Amino acid sequence: MGRTERTGSHDSAAPGPTFAAGPANPAGSGGPVRIDGPWTHRDVAANGARFHIAELGEGPLVLLLHGFPQFWWTWRHQLTALADAGFRAVAMDLRGVGGSDRTPRGYDPANLALDITGVIRSLGEPDAALVGHDLGGYLAWTAAVMRPKLVRRLVVSSMPHPRRWRSSMLSDFAQSRAGSYVWGFQRPWVPERQLVADDAALVGRLIREWAGPRTPDFPDDATVDVYRRAMCIPSTAHCSIEPYRWMVRSLARPDGIQFNRRMKLPVRVPTLHLHGSLDPAIRTRSAAGSGEYVEAPYRWRLFDGLGHFPHEEDPVGFSTELISWLKDPEPDR
Repeated sequence: MGRTERTGSHDSAAPGPTFAAGPANPAGSGGPVRIDGPWTHRDVAANGARFHIAELGEGPLVLLLHGFPQFWWTWRHQLTALADAGFRAVAMDLRGVGGSDRTPRGYDPANLALDITGVIRSLGEPDAALVGHDLGGYLAWTAAVMRPKLVRRLVVSSMPHPRRWRSSMLSDFAQSRAGSYVWGFQRPWVPERQLVADDAALVGRLIREWAGPRTPDFPDDATVDVYRRAMCIPSTAHCSIEPYRWMVRSLARPDGIQFNRRMKLPVRVPTLHLHGSLDPAIRTRSAAGSGEYVEAPYRWRLFDGLGHFPHEEDPVGFSTELISWLKDPEPDR
């Protein structure tokens, strides 16, 4: 394991499905989303929509952002670890996923980032440490650029800076092949059907294929079943794919060009960048180098032998690194 430190819209091609505005809990009291635990579930309003959150603990706010194909529950280990360490830990479901609203549009990264900063305000906090994985990491990068006063610190796992991701997908054949699922998402309707076919068997396959070989216990069948059931909630597959459709379809459009230009603005908050060395979906070479967009203390941490889900593959190691850095008054050391 190594570490280096330095200072430094809606895009469907056909009419959309019917969207549900109410809580997505069709399977009993807790349903596939409001899973029981030491945390508390509730809804908050932000940016014109309603978002489901799970929260635990008291102290400075740490807002946890999930990636694809998951939902808030991916942070179950970190919720308890952060609360025990003296933080107010909140894991939110992104727009269109889990227990949050499924709106017909609003899945571009700028609007999704405003969802996140809106939730910070709705929680009554002046700012938050953002912790994002995969798509959640992409949005955390974006929020730190768009609303820097609301982001106290930034932690990104398994995702390069958006400009780095864009250039890698377009110019690095190995990364483009690793991210082939993103290109496949551009087809109308077929990806949605594939995601939910056979009770979302593809979700389980993706999680198993993207996990590293060092942790044979992750994912077990029970964990995979949770993510499969959550993907089968009506409209979830479509809403999960929409951000990726925007990323590709906007490449040559004015809104995409403007977003890419906007992301030239440097990140000016302390940043911790975490990555699994054997991540097959986001190559280490693609993620490394994102520090060039950070004009603040930046720390890169590579987890040996882990894949795309280091926070679930090695929850103790990940949480220890995260909490140590959040508590470090001089993160540029």
